[in-house]
Amino acid sequence: MTVAKLASDTAMILAAGLGKRMRPLTASQPKPLVRVAGKPLIDHALDRLSEAGVRRAVVNVHYLADSLEAHVRARTAPEISVSDERACLLETGGGMAKALPQLPDPFFALNADNMWLDGPKNAFHDLSRRWDPHLMDALLLVVPHARAANFSGPGDFHMDPLGRISRRRDGRMAPFIYTGIQLVSHRLLRDAPDGPFSTNILWNRAIEEGRLYGLSFTGFWFEVGTPQAIRPTEEALQSA
Repeated sequence: MTVAKLASDTAMILAAGLGKRMRPLTASQPKPLVRVAGKPLIDHALDRLSEAGVRRAVVNVHYLADSLEAHVRARTAPEISVSDERACLLETGGGMAKALPQLPDPFFALNADNMWLDGPKNAFHDLSRRWDPHLMDALLLVVPHARAANFSGPGDFHMDPLGRISRRRDGRMAPFIYTGIQLVSHRLLRDAPDGPFSTNILWNRAIEEGRLYGLSFTGFWFEVGTPQAIRPTEEALQSA
């Protein structure tokens, strides 16, 4: 796999959160440094980026920022830049907006606690092949319930035959779960509000405009949001 096949050579890793659901493991360390299957969560994500040919990663930091920044800066691949949110936690949308000057158009964005096993196709190359900047403000990697481990919620999105996605309706199940991985155009972040805000605000606008798309993941994705999810995730990885 080569960088030339990718829609972008840069990713943003959203790593600034407080990790409240992962307590008590996050009482003295940021969630991205919680170890699963022998290494910190963020290293699983960074290793996958490097394997796919993503050259550079921008990592935002806030909670226990010094330890997280020291850890990621010790890596040689991908090349690391830091977006400093020590003064104010900006949430997912605000974090991307602050880092935008460091990010090309488009860029990959992913949560620091993502864990997955690729299927027949690499996730980042699969997103790149599907990407159409004329149609899309963002392309979300989504996964059906059968390919989501440790997940028990009602799902996040519906997807039409063209790949356009819409929100789960109240009181209903939705067939697709957001994996925390997306390919993002700068257009999604146009006129972004100042300060902290959720990416959901931007997604809602893109849905209204018919410019939020999804791609069904062909691999297996793990929800690793609580300490109780760590052991079954490690057992699944060992048997894969």
